[in-house]
Amino acid sequence: MIEISNLVKKYGVNTAVDNISFNVEKGEIVGFLGPNGAGKTTTLNILTGYLSSSAGSAKIDGIDILDNPSEAKKRIGFLPEQPPLYLDMTVKEYLNFAYNLKRCRLNRVKHIREICEVVKITDVYNRMIKNLSKGYRQRVGIAQALVGNPQVLIFDEPTVGLDPKQIIDIRNLIKALGRDHTIILSTHILPEVQAICDRIVIINKGEIVANEKTDDIAKSLMSSRRIMARISGPSTEVLSFLRNKEGILYAEILREQKDSDSTAYLIEGQPNSDIRKMLFFAMSEQGWPIVGLESVDMSLEDIFIKLVTGKPGKTRAVRLDTTAGEDAVNEPEIEIAGGDN
Repeated sequence: MIEISNLVKKYGVNTAVDNISFNVEKGEIVGFLGPNGAGKTTTLNILTGYLSSSAGSAKIDGIDILDNPSEAKKRIGFLPEQPPLYLDMTVKEYLNFAYNLKRCRLNRVKHIREICEVVKITDVYNRMIKNLSKGYRQRVGIAQALVGNPQVLIFDEPTVGLDPKQIIDIRNLIKALGRDHTIILSTHILPEVQAICDRIVIINKGEIVANEKTDDIAKSLMSSRRIMARISGPSTEVLSFLRNKEGILYAEILREQKDSDSTAYLIEGQPNSDIRKMLFFAMSEQGWPIVGLESVDMSLEDIFIKLVTGKPGKTRAVRLDTTAGEDAVNEPEIEIAGGDN
């Protein structure tokens, strides 16, 4: 549905987008991430026809946005970071204005009523936009993007400035829209991407640095197994032993994870290896009991920081609480003390 091929955008000697390529299939919700200045907004502006590219192509349903902008734009609904609202209009006036602007040919009354029901703004239909809350304004912005029933929806920071309840409401709305539309979601809120998106594309310094399914992105970056072990023994000696043990790539004491009997360590094994049995026997031989063992997964925040800076972020140790039912998960964030592995 969306095809970006060898896209380049230069501003003089500066390259904002550097030969990027990725596709978005029909019915997919793709998160488009990157730090400020990475090229996200430039890419979206090219895709929606607001900017021309220096080289390469951007196609919507096989139609090049530069060769045939009118036909391509009919297939796009766009919500920019600042929704293009006219505050002195009522919601009714604004949506009718958007209907006329897009030259929509669907039944006007029925189409606009259906949009209002989908985004849940029927109760403010006759109110002035300037009198609406931030959450309702975002909903009105999404409503204008839906006018004409476009196949592709592009949302740039759709939940910025919203309170937690409004964020959840907008997330649920985007997920619901994903059943009938292809969606690109650009946001800085990483939990939002995990909650909504089927796939994640990360751009940094104008280049694509990751393009993976949401469930697979951590696996693609973690070739080694990491665990958090709580070991009862002299911490300095234990740490030295772990760092010199064959099969262990990295070991570090975790800050604020000490108690009177044990110390928590982050331990990373060789690629594609399971070090738990080896660790158990090694600690047993030394007389240092293992009193806790947990798998450690990379959060999306870890992945994002690693890809755009090359440095580790926080490590998330995930422990399933089997006494509280299978849905109970304890996810403390543990900051690594020292080291840069």
